[in-house]
Amino acid sequence: MSHYPAEPYKIKAVEPIAMTTREQRQEYMKKAGYNTFLLNSAEVYIDLLTDSGTTAMSDKQWAGLMIGDEAYAGSRNFHHLQEVIREYYGFKHVVPTHQGRGAENLLSMIMIKDGDYVPGNMYFTTTRAHQERNGATFVDIIIDEAHDSQIEIPFKGNIDLNKLQKLIDEVGADKIPYICLAVTVNLAGGQPVSMQNMREVKALCSQHGIKVMFDATRCVENAYFIKEREAEYKDKTIAEILKEMMSYADGCTMSGKKDCLVNIGGFLCLNDDDLYQQACELVVLFEGMPSYGGLAGRDMEAMAIGIKESVDFHYIEHRIAQCRYLADKLTAAGVPIVKPVGGHAVFLDARAFLPHVSQEEFPAQALAAELYIESGVRSMERGIVSAGRDKITGENHKPKLELVRLTIPRRVYTYAHLDHVADGIIKLYQKRDQIKGLNMVYEPKLLRFFTSRFEPK
Repeated sequence: MSHYPAEPYKIKAVEPIAMTTREQRQEYMKKAGYNTFLLNSAEVYIDLLTDSGTTAMSDKQWAGLMIGDEAYAGSRNFHHLQEVIREYYGFKHVVPTHQGRGAENLLSMIMIKDGDYVPGNMYFTTTRAHQERNGATFVDIIIDEAHDSQIEIPFKGNIDLNKLQKLIDEVGADKIPYICLAVTVNLAGGQPVSMQNMREVKALCSQHGIKVMFDATRCVENAYFIKEREAEYKDKTIAEILKEMMSYADGCTMSGKKDCLVNIGGFLCLNDDDLYQQACELVVLFEGMPSYGGLAGRDMEAMAIGIKESVDFHYIEHRIAQCRYLADKLTAAGVPIVKPVGGHAVFLDARAFLPHVSQEEFPAQALAAELYIESGVRSMERGIVSAGRDKITGENHKPKLELVRLTIPRRVYTYAHLDHVADGIIKLYQKRDQIKGLNMVYEPKLLRFFTSRFEPK
């Protein structure tokens, strides 16, 4: 029998949540165009849309808000954040941003030239959008197993070194400004990357003068999996593993709204002095001064404290256990999910859940909508809608994985909440033949999954 550790915290404040009827939810979903992003939070019972910015902050973080230094330049909270990042991540320079995509924007602008190629271990929506906007072509070099939801291997987020070498041989190293290495890989199901793979990627890139940039958004979750699955790290602390991970990168983008345990904020880290200077010049244009970058001093203080709290073993053990608890309940009922379960979410395999709905009928989008109507649980699509269109042909990208993401916020819900989630999904699975596909009736040009609207077929 699996062991699920109890919450390593106690509840100090509560927020009432919506209790709605099925009839109300049907109307809310219709009004939202069958897009869960367009629901109002007041209409949602359990919100698993994202773990981005939905963290419950600690008492120490709330106390930190009260010592915010809101100076326009040189805030003491920036210096504290810089000190903590250097201690735990080891990078030389840090540029705060309002959130992770602000860091992605800066990195893409200072490093990419028109006609470049940026390889990575599976695309992420905003990351690829910034890369393409600046003239690059994204190339997926993740191992093949990552595109199969049922293969169970310990490090499904690893980069295929042969694919990377093949790209270098085909386009030349001078056309590859950096490799984008995500730890963990969101769209593969929150899958981790091994320390050995990071080490090998860094060595290969160094031979060709290519920089390695981490998408470090969920790096603490990745560190936990390394401790659990790579024998040589079982006696290392999360902080020690995290520091070594970062030593194999030349910089990183970070959405602090995930593993830094805050509701807003991010940063770009760099070791290269010239790149740092360029980033400082651009951050003034797009975000703010290099010492605040779109954040209040109080937010930087909360992030510094959150980084320290994030490496506590009991915290991250419980976080991973919540994902496994939900996954185990679904698996026991025969519900198809991505295996092995990752660190921040459980992903329903919409192709296997709804085999009668073609990919062009948006099965994951339809499943997410029906889950809300059934249970009041908000999830999100990660399939053909999120993948968007080819920038040259205009055709839909058709990813092999057609998923619904059930993203568990940090320190927010209990196991009892997850019981309700599982019950709703299992009920839906038992009547899955009744679920129909959708037509898209409105599509924006960029990042369409946020605001597209649909109607039932």
